[in-house]
Amino acid sequence: MNSRQPIPLQVVFRHLDTSEALEARIREKVDQLGQFYPSIDSCRVVVEQLHQRHHLGQHFRVLIDLKVPGHTLIADREHDQHPAYTDVHVALRDAFKAMRRQLEDLLRHQQGHTKHHAQKPHGHITE
Repeated sequence: MNSRQPIPLQVVFRHLDTSEALEARIREKVDQLGQFYPSIDSCRVVVEQLHQRHHLGQHFRVLIDLKVPGHTLIADREHDQHPAYTDVHVALRDAFKAMRRQLEDLLRHQQGHTKHHAQKPHGHITE
């Protein structure tokens, strides 16, 4: 049995109808992030349908605002970054992948596993 409290989640739909299925998928993705990084304080996800351009079709933007102790992480995926964001599920997937990478980087930093560059040896050779 999971004793963790659910992560406080706010889902905002802009310029498109609310979708229970999409909201459930977002909850799954947030719960997966919580399994990886249990100290998430809150999460806000904005799913926005950008202004329609009839010759280009619908485009979507997904913004994730995640709060963890001492940090606010933001992942933003919109159609200018990838033409496949005409599919809201692709934009959602990529935004959560980007957030996962940010959490991985934060965790490495917190654990002291950041990359250190080796110092070049210095000195001179005498004969």
